[in-house]
Amino acid sequence: MMEDLPIDTSHPAVREYLALIRLQVLTPLSLLVNIATLMVCTFVLDPNLGDIAKLYPSVISPKPYMIAVYIVAIYIGQVGYCVLLVFSRKSETKRALIKGCGFPLMLANWAMAFWAIAWNLQAFLLSTIFLGILLVLLLYANVVLLIYHAPTGKRPLDVAFIHAPLRAFLMFPLGVMFAYSLFVTLGLTWSPGEPQHYSRGQWPGFAVMLGVNFIALLVIIFRRDIVLSAAATWICASLWSEKPKPYPVFFVVVMFTILHPAALIASTLWVWFRGRRRRTGPIALPPDDEGHPNGQPGAERPAREVDTEALWG
Repeated sequence: MMEDLPIDTSHPAVREYLALIRLQVLTPLSLLVNIATLMVCTFVLDPNLGDIAKLYPSVISPKPYMIAVYIVAIYIGQVGYCVLLVFSRKSETKRALIKGCGFPLMLANWAMAFWAIAWNLQAFLLSTIFLGILLVLLLYANVVLLIYHAPTGKRPLDVAFIHAPLRAFLMFPLGVMFAYSLFVTLGLTWSPGEPQHYSRGQWPGFAVMLGVNFIALLVIIFRRDIVLSAAATWICASLWSEKPKPYPVFFVVVMFTILHPAALIASTLWVWFRGRRRRTGPIALPPDDEGHPNGQPGAERPAREVDTEALWG
């Protein structure tokens, strides 16, 4: 079929155009499927996604309504992404969409929809597998964007509707949901009627939260990433606001709730002061060679004769 078209489909420009057309159709469709699936699993089915989470509390259980608000923010960012996908005219933006994050994001929306179904069916092993796929897809998309299509102030719409939604979407499985689903799969939970067992799995939970947030903190420091800082802080707040929590886990998430924005502010101020110091540093003057014979600064001056009669009158 494609060979019968009166165009050369092997030409790179034509292939990129066809890839963009596919993304303009498939990405909004995947987002609609994602939104519709989560709405059905939240508002139609009983028990819903939040009820399932309450049935299996663990040391890293997040606050359900805070995760819901976070997901709504991700959807709003993806709506802007789809608008940019359709109306973008800049070649750099199109390359970032086609070769950077287009197909991984489309597949990530499908993976999230399948996760919601598996979670609602309490098939926690499948839920963990889908969240692992989601994590790998989003991690790949963010790394490719960071290396080959780095954010720049020259294209603020790319930063707002490509980099920001992808970064926030990554923190959803990375920050809490993949580990939480894994804990439920491994049985590191307690019965809702037995809160005295809330410390079950506290040290694995402590290690997971410490490792994930430490990596996020390093990225915030070196990249001065506002979106990652806000996302990681919100995820940490959703964890310590859900009680009860054992002391090690509670301490680490509260600590990083403070450290993430503080690291962003400190890193930004450090770069600003460093740049200002370079601009206002000492000015190097050229050496003064006028008083030296033959223009040599290290040469010894010859003796001069003094007219004593003119000196004493």
